[in-house]
Amino acid sequence: MNDLLASAVAAHGGMDRWNRIHTIAVDAAVTGAFWQIKGKADTLTNIRFEVDTTRERLTMDFVGQDRRSIFEPDRVVLQQPIGTVVEARDDPERSFDGHQFETLWDDLHLAYFTGEALWTYLNTPFLFTWPGFVCEEIAPIDVDGETWRRLKVTFPDHIKSHTRTQVFCFGPDGLLRRHDFTIDIVGHTVESQLYATDYRDVDGIMIPATRQAYADMGGDQIVFVAIDMADIAVR
Repeated sequence: MNDLLASAVAAHGGMDRWNRIHTIAVDAAVTGAFWQIKGKADTLTNIRFEVDTTRERLTMDFVGQDRRSIFEPDRVVLQQPIGTVVEARDDPERSFDGHQFETLWDDLHLAYFTGEALWTYLNTPFLFTWPGFVCEEIAPIDVDGETWRRLKVTFPDHIKSHTRTQVFCFGPDGLLRRHDFTIDIVGHTVESQLYATDYRDVDGIMIPATRQAYADMGGDQIVFVAIDMADIAVR
């Protein structure tokens, strides 16, 4: 573990505490212009999801919509809360082949993307200690009077995420400030910067309850993606 990753892991709660938990359960609202583009503007405004911290798996309940999604790297499933399978898709990443940025998503596209995204976010930075991850500290940047150290992380092929190489920016306190990436499956190279704020100490693990990405549109800056977590629990 390099020096920057070690300091980030310690700041977020440390490996000893992290290794004693298995899931993170979150009540959240996910909004922003991105979901409107994909035809899912109101789908994620009231969700409850559970992140597995030991393997790549995420379950999500769409509150009031009588359905649940289950994301794993090679399969996504939509089911009723009682467990009856409604739809399923194997090798779901391939279903994005040929997509353009404006291509509308079906419910299984949404389940795959939100699954890999939220799973990555909630497991950062502890995930990067797993075998197969390659981490390199790159040049720092100055933002709003702070110096942010940056960790370039190359993901192993078997982990599904936005793209293989991503950059994570950490403040002087070791906490994540911003996550920089592109998204391979949207069919268009969009540089994204997801800001992490409103940190909470959740039973010894530091988790940002708010994440936001912005985009310039018509001379105005709009909220492209916003993740607002009302309740977070670790088990």
